[in-house]
Amino acid sequence: MVTLQLDRLSASYGRRQILAEVTTPRFEGGQVVALLGPNAAGKSTLFRRIFGLLKGGGEVRISGATSKRPVAYMPQDSGVNAVLTVYESVLLARMQGRSLKVQEEDLARVERALEALDIINLGKRHIGDISGGQRQLVSAAQALVQEPEILLLDEPTSALDLNRQIGLLTILRRLARERGMLILVALHDLGHALRFTDQAMVLENGRMIACGPTAEVVTPELLRRVYRVAARIEPCSRGQPQLIVEADV
Repeated sequence: MVTLQLDRLSASYGRRQILAEVTTPRFEGGQVVALLGPNAAGKSTLFRRIFGLLKGGGEVRISGATSKRPVAYMPQDSGVNAVLTVYESVLLARMQGRSLKVQEEDLARVERALEALDIINLGKRHIGDISGGQRQLVSAAQALVQEPEILLLDEPTSALDLNRQIGLLTILRRLARERGMLILVALHDLGHALRFTDQAMVLENGRMIACGPTAEVVTPELLRRVYRVAARIEPCSRGQPQLIVEADV
């Protein structure tokens, strides 16, 4: 099973340090890990550093991977080509780094990715003709179709309505379990993190300030310190933790 561990990971833009020696325990396939923190905490930079788009100190340790390209990354701004259809854009993502000749297996994987995210009905539509939320789901399909063992998703729910947010996170959790994928997802909604993720890591000013099981990380003390809000966490009817914000601190 694939594992990921970060050891003193750092990154800078020019002379400005964005990440400062971020270290994590070993995360395993089958888990969904929330990446939390306020704006400008360094979440996107951390994903770019893990994916290899940025250089810096420290080490990204991946073990147990069975493919040469085990990691797929969905950035916040994917820049999907508006001229292509949804199907074409996902197929193009599938073919990156592969043979130029499209095989039946490639077409089947595109269908599977679209079906997994419940957007198969959008296949023939052009990217420029669909909503921002739908384009976000297409970006997720582009990452998923690469059959990653580790999937990095940078705020994949930001343009989705509540129903779609819950639907996508439910799908991601199921896919992690069924396929043994390790999914790291940057989220701003801490309630979603509590409900849908197994582990959480919290960044503040480029430093890791908390990491562990989500229910142990997302606490009233953390909310007060990092997000400047007073809140309590109570179990809902299904026994899952529920975040209730009381007032600004």
